[in-house]
Amino acid sequence: MASRAQTWNAFRSIVRRHLTTTQPPRSFPRAAGLLLGDRVIPRRNALDRPFSSSRALLRDESAATSTKRKAARTQASSNSLRRVAVEAQRSRQVIKGRGRKAYVDPDIETKDVTAYCAAETYNLHIARHLLRQRGYEPDPLHTDLFPQVLHIQTPSLVGKDNDTGKGKLQGVGDIFIFPSGSAVTWNVSEKLALSIVERILPEAAGNSHIDKMEIEDMAYVEDADREHSKILGDTIILGTKSSSSINSSGTPNHPLPTSLDHASEVENALPEQFQPPDLATTLAKIAISSALARSTKLAVLENMLNAYFATTRTIPTTLSTGSRLPFSRAFILQKTGELLSLRAQLNLYSELTDSLPDLFWDYRIEMGLESYYEQVGRALDVGVRIKVLNERMDYASEIAAVLRERLSEKHSTELEWLIIGLISIEVGFEIARLWREREESGDSESTEALMREWLRRELGKT
Repeated sequence: MASRAQTWNAFRSIVRRHLTTTQPPRSFPRAAGLLLGDRVIPRRNALDRPFSSSRALLRDESAATSTKRKAARTQASSNSLRRVAVEAQRSRQVIKGRGRKAYVDPDIETKDVTAYCAAETYNLHIARHLLRQRGYEPDPLHTDLFPQVLHIQTPSLVGKDNDTGKGKLQGVGDIFIFPSGSAVTWNVSEKLALSIVERILPEAAGNSHIDKMEIEDMAYVEDADREHSKILGDTIILGTKSSSSINSSGTPNHPLPTSLDHASEVENALPEQFQPPDLATTLAKIAISSALARSTKLAVLENMLNAYFATTRTIPTTLSTGSRLPFSRAFILQKTGELLSLRAQLNLYSELTDSLPDLFWDYRIEMGLESYYEQVGRALDVGVRIKVLNERMDYASEIAAVLRERLSEKHSTELEWLIIGLISIEVGFEIARLWREREESGDSESTEALMREWLRRELGKT
């Protein structure tokens, strides 16, 4: 019985051993042994090889699963709604391409901005009174830049669509009038702009020159997705996205744009009163308009200098042939005065050569408007044109100097001949006197008669 009991116990222990033996789970391929109760028996024989093969198989399956998941995520991301929205927004962008290959979408409708220079100066106080009489409200957005610039808005007008021939709403237009004798219109019909420039503003003009009016056109596009404006080619990209707001403490949450492509923090605080959303856009228009007005004013001076050269073109040729200059004193003085007036208008009586006009310094907020002015000036080559104009005036000054020298020589020659004539007359009288005395000294009777006459006069006195 004892042997049967021992045998049964041994059999039961063997069965229990097999029943309690645990295989390593598939999620842990690096298990090094089997569990026997609470003990771990490490593997030290060739039986480890099946488990190493299973680990390699699990790694392959895990890698395949990961690859499938990445492919699924990539496909899902490419087809996501967000990507579709981004692509749709990108397709609606005004600017296509990047870097030097950037260009304005040709399918986008552009508006016109036109600069007119029809006078040497404008009295903005008189201009404001005249425009107010005709129903225009000066400074409708309260920019407080008067009298540096006069801003008025025109009502929404119905224009004609070139494609359909039907009427369309053009929107509100802006007109900016500067003391330099220039006016810049945004989204204003040519008929209305010429009516204001040729019929209303001449009464406020100093030295108006409608016949010499200079006009410069550009196109602009309003981009509601941009906070900062820029110039691309000959098109102005006007950012109309509002970037200024006021929080509960009265400070701005977002800085206003300070350049055409970038923005920096505003140094001064905004005023207490909240600025309307389109005020920043209007200020950008003023900065760009100031640069356009500068360009048209410069164009007028360029045309006047060309006319000056047309009247003095024959002078170098005449001098080269050794001939006398057939110019009068009045002509020489007139040409000298014209040149001095042109040089004064360029360098003294206007802000053409200033790095920044006064309106950028007088505004109550540091808006960074000078960046717009500088960028437009570079786009229109204003700095180069001013340099070339001054060099041409230097050449004109040389011609004027030659004319003045000719005038001085002519005057000196006239004086010399006058002096020579006077001396000749005096010499003639002296020769005649000496001739008479010589004749009288040779006539004895005449000498005796003279002596008697003298004695009679002397004796008669006594």
